[in-house]
Amino acid sequence: MALDPEVKRLLDIAAKLNPPAWESVGAVAAREMFLKSRGASGGRRPDGVVSSDRTIPGPAGPIPVRLYRPASEPADKALPALIYVHGGGWVIGDLESHDVTAARLAVFAGVAVMSVDYRLAPEHPFPAAFDDVVAALRWLAANAATVGIDGARLAIGGDSAGANIAASAAILARDEGIAALRFQLLSYPVTDAVTTTESYQLFATGYGLTCASMQWFIDCYLPNEADRSDWRAAPLHAASLQGVCPAFVMTCGYDPLRDEGRAYVRRLNGAGVRVDHVEFGGMNHGFLGSYALLHTARRAIATAALALREALIERAG
Repeated sequence: MALDPEVKRLLDIAAKLNPPAWESVGAVAAREMFLKSRGASGGRRPDGVVSSDRTIPGPAGPIPVRLYRPASEPADKALPALIYVHGGGWVIGDLESHDVTAARLAVFAGVAVMSVDYRLAPEHPFPAAFDDVVAALRWLAANAATVGIDGARLAIGGDSAGANIAASAAILARDEGIAALRFQLLSYPVTDAVTTTESYQLFATGYGLTCASMQWFIDCYLPNEADRSDWRAAPLHAASLQGVCPAFVMTCGYDPLRDEGRAYVRRLNGAGVRVDHVEFGGMNHGFLGSYALLHTARRAIATAALALREALIERAG
């Protein structure tokens, strides 16, 4: 499929601006760059959502989280919830960078969302991010009623590196018998810790996320090469995916991560997991963050929200 004209226009603008690569400026500056880039492209928060910030206990201290719910729902109604894990290569991103995305999913799906501000690499390498998200999942399963959430109807999801953590947490939920986790929502997920697939070669440069940047992210999060085959860091390496919760997986046609996302779908299918796979053929990595600029980003968020609503409300018994 051809590159979407709207994506091409954005890539052409980026090429003229020629911003520094993430790996050339270091983690702190990269975080500032990323947050600034999300503002104009992501658009404003939707109407009809309320949110509150708090902390929950974590393995290395309190974890900041942000709770969202549709304003149209009574405050005393226990809503099903999505635990949202932001992307950014385990190095960049926070509650603010993905605030609008989390709010849209809450409003469009009619569910609560808990966004997790996990520890970032390289200051906190693997398994810090995974451990924080797992702690958030366990906490919400045990304490949902205290924050207006139905603890029997939970989902987990995220984009890119966030989807990597979400997929791995879903495997752990299976192993620990956390039956409340009913669904996983994975947008262009990292499922392996290598940069050698065909899609990495095809889209190494010129399409937003580069192979060099992704290698830097991996090096920051996984400095110990032995960890790169650990299923908690690379869920494609899990011994079995049988019994994990149903999934919705989104991939992009012009994304270095495309092939590992497809490979994960094949693994899920082979394990008998109910999985829907949607590939937006003309899109590039991270396109959901350009909601205000790309028609397909708006359609993709709406599609993901419908899948989430079906899993947590319409199929829930």
